[in-house]
Amino acid sequence: MAKTIKIQYYRSKIATPVKHKLVVKGLGFTRLNQIVEREDTPSIRGMVKAIPHLVRIVEE
Repeated sequence: MAKTIKIQYYRSKIATPVKHKLVVKGLGFTRLNQIVEREDTPSIRGMVKAIPHLVRIVEE
């Protein structure tokens, strides 16, 4: 079984650059305060690292 992390989308992407909006969409978020579970890979970690002001890691 692959290791997973839970990520919460807690701040709005309205006034952010287009690249940040695409990263939020790429992580699979559709609404604010949503929590998604993703596989813990370097690419997912890089996406989270790109938008630390919009998402937080809830559980590893």
